[in-house]
Amino acid sequence: MLIDLVYRHLVQKAIALYNQSLEITQRIGDVRTQAMTLRRLGDLAEQQGEYTKAISYLQPALEILQRLKSPHAESVSASLDRVIRNS
Repeated sequence: MLIDLVYRHLVQKAIALYNQSLEITQRIGDVRTQAMTLRRLGDLAEQQGEYTKAISYLQPALEILQRLKSPHAESVSASLDRVIRNS
């Protein structure tokens, strides 16, 4: 029970930090890091069963990575497909 509480606290802290990162990367125009931050937020939302929220993060991450022709686009696409199937 205590472990669950600590885990949930750490997840919430991670989400807050990723959101800060997202704001900074948007402000400075670092789209690659923005995409990877969106991906991490999507992964966390999926872990929490928040599939609609996960899709809202993973979809733009995928679009950015495809535009950049990043090799990470394939794994984000697979994550997005999995989330859509589970939603």
